Amino acid sequence: MKFKGIQFIISTAVAILLSSYIIREAGPVDPPSNDEAAKNKVLMGVLMESIQSSHFEPKPVDDTFSEGAFELYLERLDYSKRFMLKQDVEALKAYERQIDDQINSSDFTLFDKSWDILQIRLKEAQGYYREILEKPFDFNIDESLELDEEKRDFASNRDELKDHWRKILKYQVLTRVAEMEETQNEAKENSDTAVVRTFEEMEQRAREKVLKSNDRFFERMSKWEQSDQMEVYINSLMNVFGPHTGYFAPKKKENFDISMSGQLEGIGAQLQEKDGYITVMKIVPGSASYRQGELEEKDIILKVAQEKGDAVDITDMRLDDAVKLIRGKKGTTVRLTVKKLSGAIKEVPIVRDVVVLEETYAKSAIIQNETGARVGYINLPKFYADFNHSGGRAAAADVKIELQKLKAENVEGIIVDLRGNGGGSLRDAVEMTGHFIESGPVVQVKSRYSKPEVMIDRKAGVVYDGPLVVLQNQYSASASEIFAAAVQDYDRGIIMGSSGSFGKGTVQRFIDLDRMLTSNYSEMKPIGSVKITTQKFYRINGGATQLKGVASDIIMPDRYSKFEMGEREQDFVMPWDEIPAAEYTQWKPPYNEKEVIKASEARIAKNEILNSIEENAKRLKSQSDDTSITLNYEAFKKEKDVIDQEDEAFKELIKPIETLEILNVSADLEEISQDTVKVDLNEKWLKKLKKDVQLNEAVNVINDMKKAA
Repeated sequence: MKFKGIQFIISTAVAILLSSYIIREAGPVDPPSNDEAAKNKVLMGVLMESIQSSHFEPKPVDDTFSEGAFELYLERLDYSKRFMLKQDVEALKAYERQIDDQINSSDFTLFDKSWDILQIRLKEAQGYYREILEKPFDFNIDESLELDEEKRDFASNRDELKDHWRKILKYQVLTRVAEMEETQNEAKENSDTAVVRTFEEMEQRAREKVLKSNDRFFERMSKWEQSDQMEVYINSLMNVFGPHTGYFAPKKKENFDISMSGQLEGIGAQLQEKDGYITVMKIVPGSASYRQGELEEKDIILKVAQEKGDAVDITDMRLDDAVKLIRGKKGTTVRLTVKKLSGAIKEVPIVRDVVVLEETYAKSAIIQNETGARVGYINLPKFYADFNHSGGRAAAADVKIELQKLKAENVEGIIVDLRGNGGGSLRDAVEMTGHFIESGPVVQVKSRYSKPEVMIDRKAGVVYDGPLVVLQNQYSASASEIFAAAVQDYDRGIIMGSSGSFGKGTVQRFIDLDRMLTSNYSEMKPIGSVKITTQKFYRINGGATQLKGVASDIIMPDRYSKFEMGEREQDFVMPWDEIPAAEYTQWKPPYNEKEVIKASEARIAKNEILNSIEENAKRLKSQSDDTSITLNYEAFKKEKDVIDQEDEAFKELIKPIETLEILNVSADLEEISQDTVKVDLNEKWLKKLKKDVQLNEAVNVINDMKKAA
């Protein structure tokens, strides 16, 4: 059944949806009850009306919608398949195509039944782990655990589920014993008085720790309220409209700076919780994590320990609860146990600190290699802008300053590094493009009910008109893609990096749902906010950046090149499409672009380090795809040793490039030298760039462009 969109203003829509219980037959409207059931009905009504009226491309709420929402909700209800049985899933499937009807009738039967089932299964699972952990495990048996939930089905009965719990717990104990043995061996090498425990003693201690960890998990689950699960249910519905459309309960909106911007006080990392795991999405430049250097994007944080004390397992923990453990006072140490993409498990100690904001801003350097070319380099971590204060720093203005510094140094080309730049200010992306073109359109922005708006750089003249290379990777998104696409469409420069950028070509805005309720419903406030996709980006050539992103002109291997990443890996993404191209005049490069690209590809094919990176990417992908873990202790140790040795061998290959010279811009030297923190950060930055084989090839490309000019 299709959703019957209500074509009135929001307050009228809510009144109609609630009429069955707040309007008397011949009397005035009573203020609604503040109980959860009434509040959920109001919330669902306002959400669906907001989506239908404001979303860029709303979907009909019909049986197809219901099937999609059911699939998402079932996955989130028990993503690890550790609690529910096949019979539970079959019972819920009776409502698989009824969600649309339940929305129309403000019916939450599916949710209520799922909540009841989950509570029963959670109580049963408590009995499983306590009983299993009473006895030692036999690690001589050849058996394995499948870690990829998608490769497993729900258990057919309680015995099968209990055996799965046995394997999970055995794996948790096994990894702890391996860590203890490794630590003990290191201690024995460094001291004759180190405490030595037998394997049996370590196994017992590991079981005790796993018991405590699971006790804490179930204690947290006991505090999980029905309203928390309702938020999961509602977002399963919202996410059918797209991965970037979602409901934010009042508490979640308060934590928006943590859960969305992700800049966590203390370590400076952007984290995301998905399917029970907390993953590092980005390292904030200049932060404690950035300076420590071992925490990386895509690392999964398994445990958190303070400077002293046992580690707390944060698997299945809510993001805000995990953040409380990770955050802390400046100068204190937090120890993160992380799982690398390769499968290696490593403890990363980080001394908490305040993020050095200057390190998130644009900065430049001068780079030379054996070609003799003197090349300007600009690193831009994000398209920042201070919309709350006039005169605040902005990416486009800062990049202009860096360009002027580099021009004063008589550089022969410019490299703009957008690797890892997740986007930001659209205005700055447009203005920054204008630094490199005479004038003209930069991007097209389309809303649901309007024709595409062409955003134009109207400032005549260019700041820099020489050879230009833009570096990108699969994490370059949104505003980064707008800039790179414009450079490519104007044929103003060459795009280098991973095969393509992230592919996020949509715009979202928040709607405060409280503002949509009339005074009659004030008792129900606060009900939260909704983030809705309202616009879409299009290149000036007419193609969307959505899904396809920006394809690199020159593809260079990187460690994640074999992994499927980007917008296309999300659920229910908006499709790629195109609109008519804008009118623009292409740049006429003084070099033969095809010859420059051909020469670079030939060098890349012969470059031993880049070839090693390619092989390492294949190795990481192979290890990531092998999701079946042995539970035989000796076999596990051998596999772990191989992974660790391969990781170390690869690290040894990434050394400073002798012919690559990195210099600070003269105008920056005085400011850097006046602050010891800046001196330290600058040294680490220059050392990091000196190992950057992609950057070295970008310098080669600039040299080819210069020679042909």
